[in-house]
Formats: sequence, C-alpha cells, structure tokens
Amino acid sequence: MIFRDYYKILGLDTNKVSIDNIKIAFREQAKKYHPDVNTQNKNAEERFKDINEAYKVLSNPNSKRKYDRQWNAKVGKRKKAQVKKQAKNNDNSVIDEFKSIFFGQKNKNEDQEEKLYKKLPIKGENIETEINVKLEDAYFGINKKISLKTVKGKIATFGVKIPEGIRDGEKIRLAGQGKKGINGGKNGDLLIRINIDDNKKFRLKGTNIETDLLITPWEAALGKRVNIDSLEEPVNIYIPPGIQTGEHIIIANKGYKDGKGGKGDLVATIKILVPKNLTDEEKVLFEKLKNVSTFNPRT
Repeated sequence: MIFRDYYKILGLDTNKVSIDNIKIAFREQAKKYHPDVNTQNKNAEERFKDINEAYKVLSNPNSKRKYDRQWNAKVGKRKKAQVKKQAKNNDNSVIDEFKSIFFGQKNKNEDQEEKLYKKLPIKGENIETEINVKLEDAYFGINKKISLKTVKGKIATFGVKIPEGIRDGEKIRLAGQGKKGINGGKNGDLLIRINIDDNKKFRLKGTNIETDLLITPWEAALGKRVNIDSLEEPVNIYIPPGIQTGEHIIIANKGYKDGKGGKGDLVATIKILVPKNLTDEEKVLFEKLKNVSTFNPRT
C-alpha cells in the first residue's frame, strides 16, 4: 500500500498538532478545493476527496495514533523552522476558534465553512470479516456465498469469487458493500480475509505443500518406485534404499501456486510403518532377518 502524507494534504508540516488544528486546516483546504467553487479545476474533486480522507483519519484520536506511527517512520521529524512557521500560521485561526468556543463569536466566513462542512460527502466505513476455505478450493478457485449480519441486524448474502492460487491471509475487496456513506458519499467496502484450511493429506507452508508418505520396512530397506498424490495428479517417485523415518523427498513444482506462474514444491515426509499383526510366515522371515543382520541402531 502506498503511504500518503495526510498532514501534507491538509497543509500541515508536522504531526504535533491538536485535533482543533486539524479541524482548522481541514476547513481551509475543504473551502479551497470544494468542487462547487472550483468548477474550472478538473483536479479539485480528487483533491477534495483526499482532504476528506485525511480528515477522517486524523480527526479520530485512535486512528490518528496508529497513523502517526507510520508517519514518524516514513517522514520523520520536520525541521524546527517548519514547525515554528506552521505554529505561527495557525495562531490566528486558533484564536478565532477559541473565541468561537468560549464567547460564541462567529464571523461570516466561519458560518459559510460550517455550512459547507455539513454538506461534505463522507465515504462509509469499511467492514472486515474472514472466511475459511479448503486448500483444494483455494488452489483451483471457487465461487462461494457468505452470509453476514448487517448493522440493522439483518442477514445479507454475498457472492464471493475466490481466485485460484489465492494466498493464506489475503483479502478480497467487495467495493460498496460496507457501511453507507454520509451526505451522498460512497459506501465503504467489505474486506474478506481468506484463511486456507489444511486437510488430512496436505499441509500448506508458504508455497510448499507438505504430506506424509507411508512405506513398509522392506520398501525403506530395498527402495522402490511408488505413486504419491499431489493436488492435481499422482506423481511417480523413487524411494532410495536405506531411507529413514523423518527424511524428506522433494518433488519440485508440485506445490502451491506462487502467483507468478510457478509453483512451490511437494515435500513428502517418510514414515515407516511396521505391521501390527504379522502372519506366521512374516514372523519366520523377520526371525531370519534378525539372525543374519548385523545392523544395530543402538551402537
């Protein structure tokens, strides 16, 4: 996301300002760029939207506090001279605001600004939610329907297209499906966070997919070619002789989509299983192996 300097948009050089200062700066900028008084300026409407957005964030103490952390990291401290200059420019406006609050004095311009502010179109707030999606559905893509309770307590149903290869934690935006705008402002958006669920066979790790490969003791000892499932199709692989439990066989480009036309890997973890119920013949063979083998894992 591109960082936007909301203080600069409102004509402020520093974030060390009060909500009152922000309100004053907003009034000045809104009056200057309002589309109704800038009919010849094609950029006035876009600038007016930016001013509106900046004021919405900075006029709320909670959102201002969060934004200031980003501002300090991106912009840093302004020069003292700039801060002093900004403070001087705001002195007269602060005095006027003080008079307005404590003495009820308003001049003609303030009345016009207040009327103008009440007519400002304000975009509605975004709504955020999250849904769980099966791994295979995220891989291939799917159309889903979700139901949400609205502000008025009603249930609204939305159709959501999950694009193939969507990443775990990625958000889908449904424009205009958030809270209603004010004074003709646009509605907010609905942001849906996607949580990808593992299944019994596969586990998603970044762009790799992990799975367990169950083999017999004799397959581990002698080696063998076997088929292993991937999300799209079975893959034939070779198990080398002497492989141990916990070792990995990596099948390249059979993992999850990376969003760039490629794929991660399929990582198979070896698990050697011993039969629980041996036949008499199997017992005889294992006894023979025990007697002829010199292998001792404890030495």
